[in-house]
Amino acid sequence: MNQLKEQHYNFIYEQHLINLRLQGKRPSTIDAYARAVRRITAFFDKSPDTLTTPDLKQYFNNLIQTHSWSTVKLDRNGLQFFYRYTINKQWEWLAIVKPPQVRRIPDILTSSQVSELINQTRKLRYQVFFITLYSMGLRLSEGLNLTIHDIDKSTMLVHVRDGKGGKDRMVPMPEITLLALRNYWKTHRHERLIFPGAQSKTNTSMDKGSIQKALKRVLQHCQIKKHISPHSLRHYFATHLLEQGLDLRSLQQLLGHASLNTTARYTQLTKV
Repeated sequence: MNQLKEQHYNFIYEQHLINLRLQGKRPSTIDAYARAVRRITAFFDKSPDTLTTPDLKQYFNNLIQTHSWSTVKLDRNGLQFFYRYTINKQWEWLAIVKPPQVRRIPDILTSSQVSELINQTRKLRYQVFFITLYSMGLRLSEGLNLTIHDIDKSTMLVHVRDGKGGKDRMVPMPEITLLALRNYWKTHRHERLIFPGAQSKTNTSMDKGSIQKALKRVLQHCQIKKHISPHSLRHYFATHLLEQGLDLRSLQQLLGHASLNTTARYTQLTKV
């Protein structure tokens, strides 16, 4: 793009960001929808408001071949938002970009395997983090965002803030988790965060990538060859509670699911 066209693009891109904020989109959604506009702009080297229908079809045809369907879906949604709110156009043909409906069943570990995984985690910060995710069924981001103010030792509850869909919930905290969190916090004594980053004086949480790498090392050490991620610990929390007799409605509340149907999928993973 020449300088004039680049100035035009910068203006509409900034409008895109403003519209995302005005529509109350979450930071992760803003990041993904903004990336969609940047990606297609880089692909054609021209502002996306000048693209034709054949251009867009070409872009998505290429994207399907080079990226995951998750990325395709995010770019489709991001561009639909861009055309609707930023340049006031409807691109109904985008409905033809339909990611396949795939519903995979995650690999499951037994409670003894989870215990081994946690016990074999050598670095304290990762060990306590895995305990936290598993014992309370937290998502990765929910665990990373925990602060000292979220822990209520008098009621043994944890206030999970800004979960999926911007929802808060209260989660029971086992005694062993409280002890683990307390002992770990004493190693860094951050004024706010329970799981601060490597530079503990900053206000940023531990790096997600380092957590995933730590888990991968432990899995190799334990010779567990299943596809496991930090989020899997949340699955094990749910599955093991169902096996112990917890009802679906209570589990739904613990997990913060909007729909009971989502929670009910865990019944496919239990042994009972």
